[in-house]
Amino acid sequence: MQENKEILSIALVQADLHWENVTANLASFEEKLAALSEPVDVIVLPEMFNTGFTMNTALAEPVNLTTTRWMKQIAKQTNALVVGSFAVNDKGSFFNRLFCVRPDGTYAQSDKRHLFRMGEENKYYTAGNSRLTIEWKGWKICPLVCYDLRFPVWSRNIQNDAYDILLYVANWPARRAHAWSTLLQARAIENQCYVVGVNRVGTDGNGLQYRGDSVALDYLGEPLVMLTNQETEKIVHISRTELAAYRQGFPALSDADDFEIRC
Repeated sequence: MQENKEILSIALVQADLHWENVTANLASFEEKLAALSEPVDVIVLPEMFNTGFTMNTALAEPVNLTTTRWMKQIAKQTNALVVGSFAVNDKGSFFNRLFCVRPDGTYAQSDKRHLFRMGEENKYYTAGNSRLTIEWKGWKICPLVCYDLRFPVWSRNIQNDAYDILLYVANWPARRAHAWSTLLQARAIENQCYVVGVNRVGTDGNGLQYRGDSVALDYLGEPLVMLTNQETEKIVHISRTELAAYRQGFPALSDADDFEIRC
């Protein structure tokens, strides 16, 4: 049985990804995770952490091959929930699929809903049709992928699928950094939740530059952790009691419009 934790520790792992090189990326993340200063409950990796944001579907893996097995190994070694997305080949269809892998090897998954048409992602991958909420150590977590951040209805904290943490894994280019930071704050404020956004740094194989700006925000949109333009790992600790007290004292979600999320 999972322990219900009052304080949850989350590691934000901001990396410069090796373009389309699964072996190098997995080895690099192993080194970064070995450098964490303390045990954590959740590890968050960027979008397409094993390749970079590529449209090369030849690199898409079947589930339970190299990258899935690596995530299971890391989850077991660290006793943490490991979260990240990579390109998946599912019976000949391709998905930018997010995995939440538990230490016992079980996992939950969901596919990126909003595909980035400006990068032609919609021409190579299939959009997801369901949103995931996962419970871990007594916390409800809603994990989403990059471009999903721009769509507040999909991200909405609805009463019949409520969450405590809204989590985004991303490859969000530097040229739109202001939108990244602003939208993450907006999602935290409007949903009265903690928000964690983990982005990459460096330059990818298409020449796009990334400056990181990974962040953990509280339910007021105030930063708890803010990363700059460098490879780094940072741990944030969040409090269930503080979140509950704020929601009780300012119950704005009780007045939220009753929209359905339709696929």
